[in-house]
Amino acid sequence: MSEPWYLRQLDKEGQAAYHAMKTGLAELRPAFPVPRLEGKALGDVLARLRLDCPELFYVTGFSCRVHPAAATVEFLPQYLFDKGKIRGHQRALAARIDRLCRPVLDKGEAEKEQYVHDFICRNVRYDKLKKPYSHEILGPLGQGVGVCEGIAKSVKALCDRLGLWCIVALAENNPEKGIKYRHAWNVVRLGGQYYHLDATFDNSLGGDGLVRYDYFNLDDRRLFRDHEALVYPVPPCADGSRFYYKQAGCSFTRVEDAARRAAQAIRKKQPLVFHWRGGPLTREVLGELAAALEAAAGAKGRHAAIRLNWPQAVLEIHFPEAPPADTCVAQEANEGEALE
Repeated sequence: MSEPWYLRQLDKEGQAAYHAMKTGLAELRPAFPVPRLEGKALGDVLARLRLDCPELFYVTGFSCRVHPAAATVEFLPQYLFDKGKIRGHQRALAARIDRLCRPVLDKGEAEKEQYVHDFICRNVRYDKLKKPYSHEILGPLGQGVGVCEGIAKSVKALCDRLGLWCIVALAENNPEKGIKYRHAWNVVRLGGQYYHLDATFDNSLGGDGLVRYDYFNLDDRRLFRDHEALVYPVPPCADGSRFYYKQAGCSFTRVEDAARRAAQAIRKKQPLVFHWRGGPLTREVLGELAAALEAAAGAKGRHAAIRLNWPQAVLEIHFPEAPPADTCVAQEANEGEALE
């Protein structure tokens, strides 16, 4: 097992504090000594530890007692539950993770990744009340609800159990753009290459049994079209060849290809989701696509209703019998529009 990602970014003193915290928290101690660092530095170490170790779901914060002549400080963790309840949740979560992972333990990396992604999109709803446990694996894996942090940690916990390299990525907020909170997602390693995987954003776009893959194996260039700057460094994600729609044959460069696939989707009574990579998705190009899709639908006695993820150039098309009130509705992949 390789060294935890965020541990390796710390200096020697920070790593010593990390190990002391990990041991004390795993043993549920009410207090324990850690190397003497400033409170802000200790908070940073704890934040990195909790990203590396989603199993520490019961830790909410800490305080310190400082003795002037001591080389250490006394670390006083804050726990979400009492010791007995924590142990009960640990047993239940371990059994749940084992049960969920069992069907794909012998599968390849790609199948494992999609299985984890699809489980989140089909079984976890966004918790608008933002309960404390929704920020941890206890929310998505124990209660079926979560926010981005809990979802990303749950993806990591499942990937860890499956032997799939995965870390939690964390981005800054940006109040000037109306982004109030930090956002978390994952980076996975497949075939020696690194890719972004944002199950929360895909969850926010899907619905009615439809799983979206707009944020499945993105490279840096595509991901940061609608994600903010990172809090901590993650590996460069330079390979775009595993982007889901590209591999699935649903990434089109010609308008006529989209129209042809629309006709097939109508015959199968299914919606169509595709990625546009025939140059920039301008309003003019969108107009051409909408006209071609409507013509294809009209030939089958239907209409084309488009939901558009503009930053990622992904279109979801449904084919109702009645004309839609809006032929094209812009989607914004974020937590506020997550599944109810």
